[in-house]
Amino acid sequence: MHESMNIIEQKRIELQAKLDRNKTPAERNRLGQFATPTTLAQDILRFAARILPPDEKIHFLDPAVGTGSFFSALRTVFPPTRIAEALGFEIDPYYGTPTADLWKNSGLTLKLTDFTNAVPSPRYNLVICNPPYVRHHHLANGDKFRLQIHTRQASGMKISGLAGLYCHFIGLSHAWMTEGGIAGWLIPSEFMDVNYGQAVKRYLTDSVTLLHIHRFDPNDVQFSDALVSSAIVWFRNSPPAMDHKANFTFGGTLLESKLAREVSVRALAHEPKWSRFPASDARAKVRTAMPVLGDFFRIKRGLATGDNSYFILSEAEIKERGLPMEAFHPILPSPRYLPLNEVEADHLGNPLVERRLYLLDIKFSEHEIERRFPVLHAYLEEGKSRGLHERYLCRHRSLWYLQENRPPASIVCTYLGRGNAKNGRPFRFILNHSRATVANVYLAMYPTPVLARAVARDPGLIRRIWQALNEIKPEHLLGEGRVYGGGLHKLEPKELANVPVPEIAALIPQEERPLKQANLPD
Repeated sequence: MHESMNIIEQKRIELQAKLDRNKTPAERNRLGQFATPTTLAQDILRFAARILPPDEKIHFLDPAVGTGSFFSALRTVFPPTRIAEALGFEIDPYYGTPTADLWKNSGLTLKLTDFTNAVPSPRYNLVICNPPYVRHHHLANGDKFRLQIHTRQASGMKISGLAGLYCHFIGLSHAWMTEGGIAGWLIPSEFMDVNYGQAVKRYLTDSVTLLHIHRFDPNDVQFSDALVSSAIVWFRNSPPAMDHKANFTFGGTLLESKLAREVSVRALAHEPKWSRFPASDARAKVRTAMPVLGDFFRIKRGLATGDNSYFILSEAEIKERGLPMEAFHPILPSPRYLPLNEVEADHLGNPLVERRLYLLDIKFSEHEIERRFPVLHAYLEEGKSRGLHERYLCRHRSLWYLQENRPPASIVCTYLGRGNAKNGRPFRFILNHSRATVANVYLAMYPTPVLARAVARDPGLIRRIWQALNEIKPEHLLGEGRVYGGGLHKLEPKELANVPVPEIAALIPQEERPLKQANLPD
């Protein structure tokens, strides 16, 4: 059996490669078609063998079968006598038709149709799936509404309109499972941290018994053509016991992880970021008493212009076009053009950087601009001819070319970074002495009134705080953010605001600290 299965699996791998080659990456990305590697599929089925009741006949369901990597692994791991039935769905006949031919007479019933429209039959005790990773913006509004209704009917999950299709697959499959059935889902790990994942997490803590979540190291991308960090989520279709604990593992493989920790379902219900586990949750327990960055800074994302190539120009481009300099404000270039973490300024407050850029931002009406600055008016007409004034951001402004208010910030933070950065620091805090604002590749940090008063009395304090920020342990920053495949980390404003900073609190005199830190020891 194993020898013949090895031959069939090799044919399946060759078929997958052939089919993938004839589709562009953009096409497969739009449809969320990312094949599961053989070793991973077999690990998942071996893990299923550990948690299924021994000798129980298997009724197998894969709602997104592809070329059948999980069915192949099922036949490799389990003896044929144990497999009572197997059902797979594939929406794309380009993959489904040759797959049906590959697995004919194998015991797999393959339906070439959309799983989300299928009428459920609740008889499957093993659901294994790598669902299509289709982002919400690739779903038509009509489809979203249909999916939201059907998912709620099937599982009780109230899925956000920002959720990817995989969330609906999990919810819809609930109606196909037997009582006590097992499900294993290979999905993006971002659901553990993002807002739209709350419905999935509530389902896992309230509606079923969460057994195990294994999160792969983001530096070890499971799919070579998808920039996502993956997790395998296991649960049993039965209500959880009050004292139930789920196992969280990280790194290595599903069968041999690097870290492991049991976490109570009660704790999970109150934890917004499940990616903190399996690392120690001792820090989470004291977070309410710990000073955080949000106590000292209001943090805002940098400007989204609507079209950087139009609204952000170099000094040379402005002069070449004869545009009035008073219509522009300096803006910092991308972090890759800032080799140092400190930006000095000239006597006018312009940043002393090699790549000097300026942002078009003027409050005059078009009529006034035409009267006072005819060359600039012509430039605006050029932008309108390109349809810029009709773009979403531009058309929602009072003047389509007037930028959101974003004053210069004394400290800015890069909000994308890699955990394996050369200096070991995924994010940079930059001390900005200039009057330059920032685009949305940065987070702008504005002192709260408490900190502003302290800095007014002691101007050197802002430098000491900046130095302390660049000494924050990387794991404290990474623990608040979210992660994507290849070790790419991201910090949103609220996430950066939650970073604990007792070192910064200690720099501020007790009488000037925020109320909740006033009595903390130095």
